[in-house]
Amino acid sequence: IPPQELLCEISFAFQENEIKLLTAEIERLKNFGCLGVSPSLEGLRDENAKLKYRLNFLRKSLQEERSKMAKSMININSCLQEIFGAAIQAAYPDLENPPLVVTPSQQPKFGDYQCNSAMGITQILLKTKEQKVSPREIAEKIAKNIPANECIEKVEIAGPGFINVHLRKDFVSKQLSSLLMNGVQPPAVGKRKKVVVDFSSPNIAKEMHVGHLRSTIIGESMCRLFEFAGYDVLRLNHLGDWGTQFGMLIAHLQDKFPDYLTVSPPIGDLQAFYKESKRRFDTEEEFKKRAYQCVVLLQSKNPDFIKAWELICDVSRKEFQKIYNCLDITLIERGESFYHEMMKDIVKEFEDKGFVQVDDGRKIVFVPGFPVPLTIMKSDGGYTYDTSDLAALKHRLCEEKADILIYVVDSGQSVHLQTVFAAGQMIGWYDPKVTRVAHAAFGVVLGEDKKKFKTRSGDTVRLIDLLEEGLKRAMDKLKDKERDKVVLTPEELKAAQTSVAFGCIKYADLSHNRLNDYVFSFDKMLDDRGNTAAYLLYAFTRIR
Repeated sequence: IPPQELLCEISFAFQENEIKLLTAEIERLKNFGCLGVSPSLEGLRDENAKLKYRLNFLRKSLQEERSKMAKSMININSCLQEIFGAAIQAAYPDLENPPLVVTPSQQPKFGDYQCNSAMGITQILLKTKEQKVSPREIAEKIAKNIPANECIEKVEIAGPGFINVHLRKDFVSKQLSSLLMNGVQPPAVGKRKKVVVDFSSPNIAKEMHVGHLRSTIIGESMCRLFEFAGYDVLRLNHLGDWGTQFGMLIAHLQDKFPDYLTVSPPIGDLQAFYKESKRRFDTEEEFKKRAYQCVVLLQSKNPDFIKAWELICDVSRKEFQKIYNCLDITLIERGESFYHEMMKDIVKEFEDKGFVQVDDGRKIVFVPGFPVPLTIMKSDGGYTYDTSDLAALKHRLCEEKADILIYVVDSGQSVHLQTVFAAGQMIGWYDPKVTRVAHAAFGVVLGEDKKKFKTRSGDTVRLIDLLEEGLKRAMDKLKDKERDKVVLTPEELKAAQTSVAFGCIKYADLSHNRLNDYVFSFDKMLDDRGNTAAYLLYAFTRIR
């Protein structure tokens, strides 16, 4: 398939040719003498007007196409590869897959780019055709076959067979003008594809901790890149908002705030509330029985229990949103509860296609290549994470029509997600050659002792505490540099503080290899030298 630019050039040439033909036709119609008959003047005027309208329409269409192309940035290396690819094909049409090596020049005196294919072609001719030809001779033959183009001013053969390429000044000037006028624009991506990104995904009634940091930052960055490149992006937050834990939470809510249906319960610390209910669930047999009854009533959509569930979810949402506001994260919530009604049909579909086995009352599905089966129904008739993940996968593929589906989840979930993806493929929901379903795994966050990042008491670090510590340290750093003594309003100082604090936390994550664990260190993050956000922000501010 020709590249986008070539297709557009063909289209431009075709339209320009049609404009020429239409212009000639208008001129011909003006000259009545060239017509063999004497048609009425009105008829000629009508036809002339129609042709002029069509001509103007085509001119406008051509201008719009050119304007669109002008705004897209050209990849100069790709352009040169096309040009030299065509030249090598013309010079040596019998060669299969000849080497195509085009690189930026290391020294300006040798031009802007170099084509270094001649040396590789020499070796191929010697091995396949037993022809001994010098690389310089091959380079000269390639240079003679370079097609007409808008970017090359001249080429020179240097040394044993390097082709030095000098770009046309007007071509470079045009690219720079476009960059200054339109800003950085991605190349055209062709048909606009839909991308679904699943990221962040905390659990209701539990606070976001440092483990959620990486998924949230990496997922948001991926979404921004896809959006910038012109894709249609759906950002999903797969909250853990359904399941047996809600039985104990609702039972505890009923005991602690018996009038919760009429008076909104003042749950200040949801984490403490969760721990209290879990302690009672583990130690009080009567409470445990009541918690199970609450789950049944919730799943049967009893209005009082749905209200209790919604109250607990709302408290969590408000806490999550504080963090999303700090980090400038945009998400659409679609928790496990969203897929609950679909789970029955998922089980039936796997049963109808003969994939289900019964094991000690459980309904399980073995996927070829994976030793551990998926449990799609428990022995008590309840559904599992496997069922909800399969329901989510199907909805995203079949209802949302995703072309690309990315799960930004830690590496520990790799086997589980690969099993779910393979099950979706096995049942026919997608073809991996057409639809890309991928797990964007990532490593864990470590403390400066190179162990899993925890508080001194051994608890997981709360994400809100981490962000607040970042704000404090950023302000200390700004005051050390006496930024508070220059002419900055309190609002400007606050804006600088948040930019530095949250920018440093994000960049510290993104500057490491996604798959590796990384050591969390505020001292390194806030250093204004080296590969840090503080240095980047400083450089950016100077440019501005």
